[in-house]
Amino acid sequence: MAERSTAAVDVADNSGDDPLTAQADTAATDGVAEERKTAEEPTEAPEQKAVERKNGEQPSLAPPELHSGHKLARRYRLEECVTRLDGFSSWRAVDEKLRRAVGVHLLPADHPRARSVLAAARSAALLGDPRFVQVLDAVEENDLVYVVHEWLPDATELTALLADGPLQAHEAYQLVAQVSQAMAAAHREGLAHLRLTPSAVLRSSTGQYRIRGLAVNAALRGITADRPQRTDTEAIGALLYAALTQRWPYESDAYGLSGLPKGVGLIPPDQVRAGVHRGLSEIAMRALANDGATASRQEPPCTTPDELAKAVAAMPRVKPPEPEFPPPAQYQRTTYQQGTYGRPQPRPVAPQPLPVPPAPLESRTGKALKWAVGALLIAALGLGSWQIADRLLPKETKEETPIVQPPVDEKPEPPKPVTIVSAKDFDPLPKGSGSENPEAVKNAFDGDTSTFWHTLNYTSENFGNLKSGVGLVLDLGTAQKVSEVDLSFVGHTSVEIRTAPADASTAPSEPEGFTTRASQAGSEVKAKLTKPVTTRYVLVWLTKLPLTNGEFRGQLTEAKVMG
Repeated sequence: MAERSTAAVDVADNSGDDPLTAQADTAATDGVAEERKTAEEPTEAPEQKAVERKNGEQPSLAPPELHSGHKLARRYRLEECVTRLDGFSSWRAVDEKLRRAVGVHLLPADHPRARSVLAAARSAALLGDPRFVQVLDAVEENDLVYVVHEWLPDATELTALLADGPLQAHEAYQLVAQVSQAMAAAHREGLAHLRLTPSAVLRSSTGQYRIRGLAVNAALRGITADRPQRTDTEAIGALLYAALTQRWPYESDAYGLSGLPKGVGLIPPDQVRAGVHRGLSEIAMRALANDGATASRQEPPCTTPDELAKAVAAMPRVKPPEPEFPPPAQYQRTTYQQGTYGRPQPRPVAPQPLPVPPAPLESRTGKALKWAVGALLIAALGLGSWQIADRLLPKETKEETPIVQPPVDEKPEPPKPVTIVSAKDFDPLPKGSGSENPEAVKNAFDGDTSTFWHTLNYTSENFGNLKSGVGLVLDLGTAQKVSEVDLSFVGHTSVEIRTAPADASTAPSEPEGFTTRASQAGSEVKAKLTKPVTTRYVLVWLTKLPLTNGEFRGQLTEAKVMG
C-alpha cells in the first residue's frame, strides 16, 4: 500500500521575517541559491535565547552534518540539500521503498523547536486534505528529528508565476477561492499556517492550487500568532494583491516583487494597475484592511479565512477568457495571369443565335404530359363511379364487436430518500489495513458536496494488487426498502452496491457476507438495483480508483439511499 501521496513538497522559505508586515526586507523563496540561504540570520526571539543562557542550556543550532547518499530509516536517501538555515536543513530525497521523490526537513533532536516541529507535522498529517501538500512521516531517531513530505515535480510556485507578470482575473479568482476554502477547512481542525507566502502556494499542471508547509513552516522558525486566523487571512489578501498587480502590498520589496511607493499607504489594486477586476480588488482590500472597512464600498473587513471564502463565493463568478483563434487567411484576387504578358489575347467570338423552342405541348415532353393527364382523368372517373355505386347499393348489417380498452397502468411511485443513520469505513483484515480514514466518514452523507470521505493512496487503480476493494457500510437504522443508491465521486470510480440479509442485526465483517445488487462506474453514479430489497446495511464497495494529481485514491463526496 502506498503512503499518502507521490508528489512534492515544501522546502523551507529563506525569509525569516513575517511576510505580512511592512518590514519584510527579503524576497527569498524555496530553492534559492545556497549562498543566499546561508546569509540569513536566525530568527529566535532575544528573550528566548536569554532564558536558555540563564538556564545554562546550549541548544544545538547547527544543522546536522549529513551528505548526499545518507539514508534515514534505511529508506529515505538524501539527494540534494535545498535549504540550510537556523539549525535545520531541507533536502530533496528518494523513498527507495516506494520509488518516488520526497522532501525531508532535518534538525537535531536537542534543537529548541524539535518538539514543536514534531507536533505540528503530526497534526498536519492527520488533516488528510488533498489541497495541502501532505506530511508522510514525522520521526525522532538517532538524535535526529525529520519530517518527510510530498514532492510535487509538476507544480509551479506562485513566485515563478508572478515573475512572468500579473495573473489573469479568472486565474486570480481561482487562487483566492481555492486557498481561502482550504485554509478555512484547516482552521476548523485547529491548524494555522502563519507562513503563507508566494513560495508556499503551488499550482499543479491541472490548475489546482495546493498549499505546502501547513503548521510545519511556522514551527521550524518558532513563529506564533495571537490571532492566527487573522494572520492567515491577511496573508491570503497579500497573495491576491500580488496576483492582481505584481506588487507586494507593503513598502519593502519581498519575494521578487517590488513594494508600494513609500508614503502612499495601502492603495487598492485597481489604482495600482489599470484593468484590474473591480470585485477582486475589493476582496483583496477587505482581507488586508483588517482594522477598518475599505474606502470604496465600505464593506466590512474579512478577519477569518471562512469569512473571506464566503465573500468570494458571494461575488459574481469570474469567467475564463475566451479562447483566441487566428483570423482566417485573406486571399487577394488579381486579374494578372502568369505567362500571358506579351501574348496576343484571343478575340471575342460573336454569340450564335439560340434556337427557338417549340410550343409547350408540341414537344416530346408535352405529348407525354398529355397522355399522363388523360390516364389520370380516366382513373378518377372510375374511382368516383365505384364510390357512388357502393353508397347506392344496400349493405348487409353486421353486429359490431365492442372494442374494450385495456386498463391504464398506474405509474409507480417515485423512490423516496431513506435516512442514513450512520456509516463506517470497511477495509477488512487480513488483506486490508482495517481502517480507511474513519474520521472523514461523516462527510460522505452530510449533504455538503464540498466535503468528502477518501481512501488511502495506492500505487495503482486496483489497490496495488493488495486487495479487491474498500468501501463504506451505510447503516439505515432499521430494515428499509432500498431500490437505488446515488453516489457522487471525485474522478471516474468503479463501485458495487451490496446489501446485507434482511434479518441481519449487525453488518457482516467480510465482503462475501453482502449480496451484490448493482455495479457501475463514473463520477455521478445512479445505481438502480435489479429489484427493490429490504435491508438495514448497504455496502458501497469501491473496486477501481481514479488517478488524482498523480495518486490513486477514491473520494466520495455524497451518498444517498432511495427506497
